[in-house]
Amino acid sequence: MTRSLLRPGVLLLAGVLLVAGCSAGSTASPGAAPGSPDAPLRIGLTAEPANLDFTRTDGAAIPEALLVNVYEGLVQLDQGTGEIEPALAESWTVSPDGLVYDFTLREGVTFSNGEAFTADDVKFSIERVRSDAWTVSLKSGMGVVSGVEVVSPTHARVTLSQPSNSWLHRMTTRIGAMFDPSGVDDLANTPVGTGPYTVSEFRRGDALVLARRDDYWGEKPAIARVDLQYFDDATAAVNALLTDGIDVIGTGAGPRGARAVRGDPRFQVIEGTTNGEVTLAMNNAAGPTSDPRVRRAIAMAIDHEAVLNTAWAGRGTLIDTMVPPTDPWYQPLPDVTPYDPAAARALLAEAGTPAPSLRMRIANLPYAVASAQVVQSQLREVGIDAQIEPLEFPARWLEDVFRNADYDLSIVSHVEPRDIRTFGDPSYYWRYDNPEVQRLLADSEAGTQEQQITDLQQVGRLIAEDAAADWLFLLPNLIVADTDVQGLPQNRIGESLDLTALSRG
Repeated sequence: MTRSLLRPGVLLLAGVLLVAGCSAGSTASPGAAPGSPDAPLRIGLTAEPANLDFTRTDGAAIPEALLVNVYEGLVQLDQGTGEIEPALAESWTVSPDGLVYDFTLREGVTFSNGEAFTADDVKFSIERVRSDAWTVSLKSGMGVVSGVEVVSPTHARVTLSQPSNSWLHRMTTRIGAMFDPSGVDDLANTPVGTGPYTVSEFRRGDALVLARRDDYWGEKPAIARVDLQYFDDATAAVNALLTDGIDVIGTGAGPRGARAVRGDPRFQVIEGTTNGEVTLAMNNAAGPTSDPRVRRAIAMAIDHEAVLNTAWAGRGTLIDTMVPPTDPWYQPLPDVTPYDPAAARALLAEAGTPAPSLRMRIANLPYAVASAQVVQSQLREVGIDAQIEPLEFPARWLEDVFRNADYDLSIVSHVEPRDIRTFGDPSYYWRYDNPEVQRLLADSEAGTQEQQITDLQQVGRLIAEDAAADWLFLLPNLIVADTDVQGLPQNRIGESLDLTALSRG
């Protein structure tokens, strides 16, 4: 078990099968042998995008593949430090009252369709998030914007309705992606961005192929073509790596992949941290879990160390609330809901439900399936009958659990940065409604950085005390790759799988 941060790594939810031929627009050689300089880099992942439109489709798989690589924002997140750094904006200033952001844009930037990127696109992109064109839950992060002004082609001014400590950080996520007005007609199939790659092929259930842009405005990536290959299970991904079907596998293969290559000089293992909280969600508004005593009983019935050791071979970090150690407001809270089966039974009896039957509708991803089996066994020990139902991820899980909250328990990894704020939204699939949490989240936006940390620490404690959910562990950033693959990031604390620094030695 890992309680302290390890040296970080890459990849979270994603994947694809080997693409035989060279895709349109790719500069890789169709006949290049695997491992040669001209060959595509083949990355195996486990959560496949349902389509390519993250403006209308929730889930992590689409921004994982496209953000930074195909779409860029004004700012981006440094995966090593967590600091906000320039992207399409070369610099920015903030007014003393925290309401006005002036962005100076880079010159010479073009979209993949040849259109120039200007402040008009900034205005279009931000206003579009606030319109009905965007439907994903994260769009609420743009609600604080009151207006966008085009001062000049290279100067965009964004005015907020009130100070917001989180808005610029949220601009590093998918809601900060810049779009060309003429390139949004078919986002599900044809993304148009300013990034160094374009989507040259997308075969649902098979492959997502990214090809390097020869006309990219910045430093061009070393890898001309990346094949993202999606696998249904860890065994298939590991076998593909061992038989030279892919070059890299991410967290989908997990500890099994690391064990499979132990001592093999052909491969390297990188292990670090992510912000992927493997969360046992509980429906706060319906069924037995609407009673906080039942939720606390569930949390106290779970031996989290045993879950981590059994489900993920001890690789990861135990957390006590919706805050990874890389967030400034991280705090250990081991005494809030300690492992105590006797206390769990007493709480169930007090709630009048000594033997509840619950539907545990989980994402059909390796970490979720493995964790659910351990949790089911532990809950059975205190009288809870949790029936596991794996749902296809992302499509069915998003529809049944995320959108319709048709579940009692669920398990999925939440990879969006600083997602503690989801507990301030009663419509989010937790269906958690706590006015004090909502007040603290609002207060955390306007004060000093020190006040923000204090407010969000209080939020973390409150949601843990309410057992608004239960946090099983934090996924490690665990990558297994051929030894000649270089530039694999040590940390994964944002939404994107950044391909731009990868190369082959």
